Amino acid sequence: MKIILRLLVIGLLAAAGEGAWLWYSLTQPYQNFPGDGVFVTVPRGASCRAVAQLLQRNGVVRNVLAFKLYCRRHPRRGLQAGEYFFDHAISSRDVFWILANGKIYEKTFIVREGQTIFEIARELEAGKFLAADEFLKAANDTAPIRELAPQAQTLEGFLFPATYHVSRHPAALDLTAEMVRKFKEQWARIAPPRGGDPDGSGADRRPAISIVTLASLVERETPQAAERPLVASVFENRLLRRMPMQCDPTVIYALERQGNYSGALTIADLRFDSPYNTYRHPGLPPGPIGNPGEGSLRAALAPAHTDYLYFVANTQGGHFFSATLSEHNRNVQRYHRLMAGLPADPEPPPPPKKHSTRKGRAKGSSRSRGR
Repeated sequence: MKIILRLLVIGLLAAAGEGAWLWYSLTQPYQNFPGDGVFVTVPRGASCRAVAQLLQRNGVVRNVLAFKLYCRRHPRRGLQAGEYFFDHAISSRDVFWILANGKIYEKTFIVREGQTIFEIARELEAGKFLAADEFLKAANDTAPIRELAPQAQTLEGFLFPATYHVSRHPAALDLTAEMVRKFKEQWARIAPPRGGDPDGSGADRRPAISIVTLASLVERETPQAAERPLVASVFENRLLRRMPMQCDPTVIYALERQGNYSGALTIADLRFDSPYNTYRHPGLPPGPIGNPGEGSLRAALAPAHTDYLYFVANTQGGHFFSATLSEHNRNVQRYHRLMAGLPADPEPPPPPKKHSTRKGRAKGSSRSRGR
């Protein structure tokens, strides 16, 4: 009987010790990974035991059994797939809730207004998110916008400028899909579709691709929000009069598509043969030349009512606008004066000096003297 009691006591003490160890393993922070942190990728559909073993192998949790038992205490909270980053010691219990709440590791990536797919691709590669070629391949898949812009050749113009929270190495198609989703969300807000309107042009009769293309030209021409409706009016007026758009950014885009842009536009470049070159081809280019923001989209949807046909930079980030060629030529001269450090307009000549009208007294006598 004494032997049985001893064995029972030993068993209880062992169980208590094991329980204490499991509790300690669960509640006390543990770090057995490099000081700069560790990334752990939880596969989709992985069991709690498999995840616990993965975490232990990477030095994030102390005890597989303790983590597994805590999972069982919360059967309705599954562990979310994704990549997680641990940069300091935390308890297994805290690790569980990070995974259960899906607090995956994310970085921010910003698409700025007017950026092209080529510029976005280069920045993604520079940030070590993914290769530029991968992104460009995804950006050439127009399936996400087929119902909105069936004529689109790429996703250019439909990757909405915004701050995106992405994983370390996002899938290119997932990233473009998120950018298009953001565009559609904004488009539905600023251009609500009419009933039975399949082309997404909303209350406007123009196809969505035309509006977005015009907006992309506006975006690349001016950084000033107040000027965007004015720039849009210039392009609209030129289209109505069948005048060439003569938009320099379209030439830059044409060159960039061919990998020929040197960073500066030359007179010879204006003769570059491309459907995007609005010096050589009338009307809008065949698609957007960048990704416009909300302000430019609104300006393209509702240009200002003006008679302007020309604009030229004023060296202050804005432009001089004019309705006639002679007025435009004067504005070009003003631009050159400003670039030379002179006032935009020359000083008016001084007024002519007034001549005195007061008659002086005649010298000598006009009377004949006789003897």
